[in-house]
Amino acid sequence: MTDRRTIDKPSPATRLSQFAARRFFLPLAGALREECQGPAATLWADSLVLWLAVLVGTPIVVWLAGEGPFPRAATLGVLAQVAATMFALACSWPARRLVGLVVVVLLATWAIEKVGVTTGWLFGHYVYTQALQPQLAGVPVLIPLAWLMMLAPAWAVASAILIQRPASPGWWYRLRFAALSGLAFTAWDLYLDPQMVARGLWLWDEPRGYFGIPWLNYLGWWCSATLLTLIVMPGPRELPRLRLMIIYSLTWLFQVVGLGLFWGQPGPALCGFTAMGVLAILAWRQEMRRWSRLPVLQL
Repeated sequence: MTDRRTIDKPSPATRLSQFAARRFFLPLAGALREECQGPAATLWADSLVLWLAVLVGTPIVVWLAGEGPFPRAATLGVLAQVAATMFALACSWPARRLVGLVVVVLLATWAIEKVGVTTGWLFGHYVYTQALQPQLAGVPVLIPLAWLMMLAPAWAVASAILIQRPASPGWWYRLRFAALSGLAFTAWDLYLDPQMVARGLWLWDEPRGYFGIPWLNYLGWWCSATLLTLIVMPGPRELPRLRLMIIYSLTWLFQVVGLGLFWGQPGPALCGFTAMGVLAILAWRQEMRRWSRLPVLQL
C-alpha cells in the first residue's frame, strides 16, 4: 500500500518556491508597502512595467526589423527607466529635491561627457555617432538621462551594503558611500559600453583594453560617479532603497540575457553579470538580515 505521506510530499520545486516566498518575496512585499504607498508607488509600478515591456520587446523588434529601430528602442527604454527611478525617489523626496537632483545630474553629466569627448582625458578618446539624436554640442541628450536613471539605484545598493546608516553621516561614511556608489554604477558599464560600441552608437579612437574599451574609461566612470554622489549626497535614511534596488537588480538580470543570448556578446555578459551580481547579492543579503529582525508583516 502506498504511504500517504509519500503522495503528499511536495516536490523539490514546490519546496524551493515556498522557501523563496517565505524568506524573500513575502517580506519584500511587506517592506515595499511600508516603504511607500499612494500615487508615487502606483506610478513607480506602472513605469516599471513599461520599462520591462521595452526590454522584452527590443530584441523582438530588432529581430523583425533589423538594427535600424534599436536607437529609438534604447531611447524609449531609458525614458521609462528614468521615470521608474524618479517615481521611486518621489516616495520619500519632495518635488523640489527631485527637480534639484535632475538639474544637477543632467548639467553635470553633460559637462563631464563634453569634456570627455573634447579632450579624451576623462575616459579616453571617443566620439558619438549620429545614431543617437538629438545631440547638444556633440553629446546625445540621452546620455545624461542614462546617468540619471542608474545613479540613484547605485546609491541604494551602496546604502544597503553599508550596515550603519547614521542620521548625520560624517566624512568617513560619506566617502565610503560615494566610492561604493561609484563602483556599483561603473559595474553597469561593463555591460553598456561593449553593447553600444558594437551597435555603432559611439566609437573609440584606439579600441583596446576591455573588449575594445580603454580601461581609462572605467576609471573615469568611477571617479565621475563618486564625485557626483559626493555633490548630491543623499541622506542614508532617505533613500527608498527597495524600489531602487529592484531597478538595479532587473538591469543586472535583463542585461545578461540580452548580451548573452540575443546580442552575441558572452564575454561582457559574464563580466557584467559577475560585477553587478556581487554588489546586488550583497545588498539583498544585508536587506534580508534587516527583515529577519523585524516582526512578521501581514499582507
